[in-house]
Amino acid sequence: MIESAQAGKLDERKLRVLVVDDHDVVHWGFRVLLGEQPWVERCVAARTGAEALSLTRTFEPHVALVDLFLAGESGAELCEAIRRESPSTRILLISGAGRMSPAAARAAGASGFVSKDWEAHDVAAAVRMVGLGMTMFPPKSDQPAPLLTEREREVLDLIAAGSTNREIAERLFLSPHTVKEHTSALYRKLRARNRAEAVQRAQRIGLLG
Repeated sequence: MIESAQAGKLDERKLRVLVVDDHDVVHWGFRVLLGEQPWVERCVAARTGAEALSLTRTFEPHVALVDLFLAGESGAELCEAIRRESPSTRILLISGAGRMSPAAARAAGASGFVSKDWEAHDVAAAVRMVGLGMTMFPPKSDQPAPLLTEREREVLDLIAAGSTNREIAERLFLSPHTVKEHTSALYRKLRARNRAEAVQRAQRIGLLG
């Protein structure tokens, strides 16, 4: 009876939700979607890390839905910053490009990771689950395709090892031009501006050891 009563209280609990996404359509879409849920007490939204931290201090959200790749920022690093501001706030990371390993998500302080390819009601359900204290790490078979191709991963591994483009070309039997194309592609996918940032972001989402 006690367990049933506690479960009932959890079902009735109203949650304050923070959405962090820098894409305008996605930003407003999630804000409207979550704001209409009967279990949401209040939904606020931010486009930058600074806005997210300010809203966290003001509203102390129960759960934050954070885009893994914000323009010029790392969703994983923002996850840690939000948790420092409000330790009770639980984080659900989301991405439309690639997946993040559960170990890397947990290391950043997140309680779950979902894809933007999911149906809207499934994302909302995941937000609620995480907000109520549960975790949401879908099985590998249900996750989106890897962010980088196998060749891009090979180039990234060599970049992390300190190899130059010429050395990478020789190692992988590619032309310098092809290596440059792979490097540009992985920079774009990781939203990195240079080698150091690409390696750092790859490490944060579990692409590198």
